[in-house]
Amino acid sequence: MSGSSSLSNAALNDAERVDVRRFCGYPAYGNTASGAQSWRFFQAYGTLEYRLTNVLPEELQVIRQYLSWLYLLEQAVPTSAANLDTDKAASWTHSRTEVMDRVRLFDEWRRRLAAFLGIPLDPGAAAGGRIVI
Repeated sequence: MSGSSSLSNAALNDAERVDVRRFCGYPAYGNTASGAQSWRFFQAYGTLEYRLTNVLPEELQVIRQYLSWLYLLEQAVPTSAANLDTDKAASWTHSRTEVMDRVRLFDEWRRRLAAFLGIPLDPGAAAGGRIVI
C-alpha cells in the first residue's frame, strides 16, 4: 500500500466517512450528534470519528486503498449469487462455497481496515448476542 501515491490526500468526504463507518460495522451517524445513538455515548465510535478527522495524508491514502478494495469485494458478493441456480454447465462447475468464501474475504478486509484505524470491528456485536467461535 505504500506505493499508492495516486490516491488523494484531501480530507475524507462525507460519503467516504459513511463507507468507513459501515465497513467497520458502525451505525449511521445521522445529521445530529444527539440522543442515545450519538458517538458521544460510545468510546469506540468517538475514537473512530476522531481518527477519521485527524489522519495524516499518508494514512488517508491507506484508508482510500482499503475502501477501493472493499467496494470491489462488497460488489462481488451479490453478483456471485447469480450462479447459485447452476451447479454445472458444460465443463464449468460452480463452487458451492463461492458466496461464503467471498463474504469471508470481504470480512477479512473489513477487519484489516478496523485494525488499521485502531477500533473494534462491529462494536455493537458484543451487546447484540452474537457468539463468535
